[in-house]
Amino acid sequence: MTNLASPTNTAARDLAKVPVTIVTGFLGAGKTTLISHLIRNANGRRLAVVVNEFGTLGVDGDILKACAIPDCPAENVVELANGCICCTVADDFIPTVEQLLALEPRPDHILIETSGLALPKPLLKAFDWPAIRSHITVDGVVALADAEAVAAGRFAPDVAALDAQRAADPGIDHETPLSEVFEDQLACADIVLLTKADLAGADGVAAARAVIAAEAPRQMPVVELVDGVIDPAVILGLDAKAEDDLAARPSHHDGEDDHEHDDFDSMVFDGVEIDDPATLVARIETLAREQDVLRVKGYAAVKGKPMRLLVQAVGARVRTQYDRPWAPGEQRQTRLVVIAEHDRIDQAHIEAALNG
Repeated sequence: MTNLASPTNTAARDLAKVPVTIVTGFLGAGKTTLISHLIRNANGRRLAVVVNEFGTLGVDGDILKACAIPDCPAENVVELANGCICCTVADDFIPTVEQLLALEPRPDHILIETSGLALPKPLLKAFDWPAIRSHITVDGVVALADAEAVAAGRFAPDVAALDAQRAADPGIDHETPLSEVFEDQLACADIVLLTKADLAGADGVAAARAVIAAEAPRQMPVVELVDGVIDPAVILGLDAKAEDDLAARPSHHDGEDDHEHDDFDSMVFDGVEIDDPATLVARIETLAREQDVLRVKGYAAVKGKPMRLLVQAVGARVRTQYDRPWAPGEQRQTRLVVIAEHDRIDQAHIEAALNG
């Protein structure tokens, strides 16, 4: 019988490349929920997680650290909140990967949760950097797509109608930044997870599948899931070696040296304890309609409640739940990240609306 702890096998493990799974998808698609499920169902696999936030408030990293288990302790969860991971490769991403590879014991698998605004192609290119190429490989790119949103046609423009409008007025361009982000994430994927299938219903799921089939540059598996629950074997261990397959993963930004996120802005709202969660939900819904706010996420302190209220909003769809007790000495306050397209962030208006 082979001795798994022998020096020979230890050396072989150290020489083997650590697989990395990139989890991408639009804002609110369910990336953090999926990774939380993977952490809780690691089945003995030692995991490490890199989570990238858009904005300065590290909400998702805090959620994932709360899910920590012996095979994925809190120190194995690293937040990058200084900007889009694909724009800060040299300054943030490479050193972070090197830090994780130096952990003892070394992770068996690394999960990278990108910002909902990140383009996966520049991140894939980063795996060709000499400092890490010989140590890691991209096991697969998993794209999450909100079935309800896709079915509603938010990321699938009518090409024929668009061409007709452009012909009538060359100055019109309805190809929004949001659709480009969605299409780039889809184009880089090895598998698509159609989330919130329960909210979309059978007809919505069918419509979303049709959109993905039309937009995807190649055929790929599309799997429905609810609340992030999936057998890890379905998405881990794909052995895609995606860093060697870039030509098959087209991007709207191919040929560009860099890309900017000037199309999006974010702000952090700091508030006091609230009286009623329903009132906060109503205010966020109003902001989505009046200010075209894309995403709100964070925490709220509710008067008289010992638990912290987690707030997750995609447009006017707002979900809340009490996630954990306030820690002793922790300041009870409301902190929310608000994300919108450029020129739609009016901080004074948003603060007034959320304060009521």
